[in-house]
Amino acid sequence: MVFEAPERLVRALAGAPADGAPQAAADEAWLGALPALLKEAVDGAGLTVERVRVPGGRSSLVVLVTLADGSPAVCKLAPPGARPERERAALEHWGGTGAVRVLAGGPAGGGMLLERLRPDVSVRSLPEAKAMLEAAGVLRRLWVAPPPEHPFETVTEVTGRQAAVLAAGADAGAEGFDALVTAALEAREGLVAVPVQERLLHGTFRQSKALAGERTPWLAVGPEPVVGDPAYDLARLVRDRVEDLVATASGASAARRRVRRLAESLEVDAERVRGWALFRAVESARRSLARGQRSEAELLMEYATWL
Repeated sequence: MVFEAPERLVRALAGAPADGAPQAAADEAWLGALPALLKEAVDGAGLTVERVRVPGGRSSLVVLVTLADGSPAVCKLAPPGARPERERAALEHWGGTGAVRVLAGGPAGGGMLLERLRPDVSVRSLPEAKAMLEAAGVLRRLWVAPPPEHPFETVTEVTGRQAAVLAAGADAGAEGFDALVTAALEAREGLVAVPVQERLLHGTFRQSKALAGERTPWLAVGPEPVVGDPAYDLARLVRDRVEDLVATASGASAARRRVRRLAESLEVDAERVRGWALFRAVESARRSLARGQRSEAELLMEYATWL
């Protein structure tokens, strides 16, 4: 089987991480072993490869395959740093409700065999207002009580590490970034101080993470699951298509209106959504600055000022 890893995956895993994460060496080693890992997964599960999904994701390899009985499926391989065992645990807990279903007989290790969705059709293909409505409907089905003795980190734990990096200072000379960092850290401190009903969250949900399916119109894929405040899960969704917002004169008011509408539609406190949206935008801007992606960071910073 001739195989070449997608360029997007190679760039993401082979390059130096923004914070020098020790996991980087293991991920790069995984990338080098990927052809052998894919062959082992395919042969071991009796799969026939149709094609590798391109451009694919930045943290996993997605391969469209056919099962021995002729049914279509997806084989997904992820490096240790992507914590595929947590993704599997979340998908199995959802059991196909609101999310892609895990199939039996998949590859061992960090691999999963998933039901085939329509990989080229996501909620993002819809007009903006309709896309937000459908995306909110998917999230509503995902917000369930976590399983007992679950393996997931909490929102407080994840954002605590991020806050420590922000507080240490990494403005890379970006004008106004220090003030945004201060506001983001204050917002997070206030949010985690108030207990809320914890739910299993997708963790990185946005319009492109909901794909068209056969048994239901839209299903979530690619979670980075955490347990905590549902408002945290909306914080990434509310800044979808941020480049379009920034390009319009009414971007600021449209962004704030989007926060209110999504919060109302899912019965979540709008101030909590706003606070998490601010924190996550600033944290993403910091990572973009560290990677040298200044134009992307500036987009996120402008968005953060609107909140």
